[in-house]
Amino acid sequence: MPRAATTTDVFNAIAEPRRREIIDALRGGRVHAVGELVKKLRIPQPAVSKHLGVLRRVGIVSASRYGRHRLYQLNAEELKSVHDWVKTYERFWTHQLDRIKERAERKAAERLGHKSRVAKDEEEKPW
Repeated sequence: MPRAATTTDVFNAIAEPRRREIIDALRGGRVHAVGELVKKLRIPQPAVSKHLGVLRRVGIVSASRYGRHRLYQLNAEELKSVHDWVKTYERFWTHQLDRIKERAERKAAERLGHKSRVAKDEEEKPW
């Protein structure tokens, strides 16, 4: 079965790691020229432009012209479908994090208990 085109939806567009890097670079809310992104990400200009084109077609970024420059800005609300989908799995991570926290707290308490006993033993030594 052929894979869906990257421009069919947000999920396909963000499947590419370089596009996620571009999204991260744009997340501050300000507009960026392609040249800024090239310098920041150290990705060749044609590749940045290509990835921005994909992100623009699915609505994740918008472009505006300023003289000869094209400026890009993140449309974070277009990522909401990704957030909503991932959120359905949050309970699995939360459960795992709770278990990790409990285990860490138990080990810390054991360590403190052990240190307290060692300190007490040191105090009881006759020398």
